[in-house]
Amino acid sequence: MASSNQLVVPGASAALDQMKYEVARELGISFPADGYYGDMMTRDAGSIGGNITRRLVQIAEQSLAGRSAR
Repeated sequence: MASSNQLVVPGASAALDQMKYEVARELGISFPADGYYGDMMTRDAGSIGGNITRRLVQIAEQSLAGRSAR
């Protein structure tokens, strides 16, 4: 049995990362071009992560609802 932080579908990591960036763009979140986050406050990083996670869960719920309605 896989632990909760292991992906069940091989190769899903890249798709999940892409989805995270798409959701961030939808939410108007921009990331530093150089990839350095040292100037970001922990509270801001947590808020960004929380918003992205909330949206990803919403997308998954909508997907599951669409499957069960068929």
